[in-house]
Amino acid sequence: MNKSQHTVRYKRLIRELKVARVRADLTQQEVAAKLGVYSSFVSKCESGERKLDVVELAEFCHLYGVRLAEFLVQANID
Repeated sequence: MNKSQHTVRYKRLIRELKVARVRADLTQQEVAAKLGVYSSFVSKCESGERKLDVVELAEFCHLYGVRLAEFLVQANID
């Protein structure tokens, strides 16, 4: 098993994460403020520099108004 951060599937996931943020009409700075983190955290998550765990992903999804299961389908992760 490859490190998930370097797979095509993970790249699709982080690409969809940015798409979901843009659809929610939020900047990285706004997301960071709402989550109580630095904007660099959001940037690193979207670039793949920092690996997301499932709880963090669920928090992003909640903030973006999309269910986690729907997000995974949109990212073609199943």
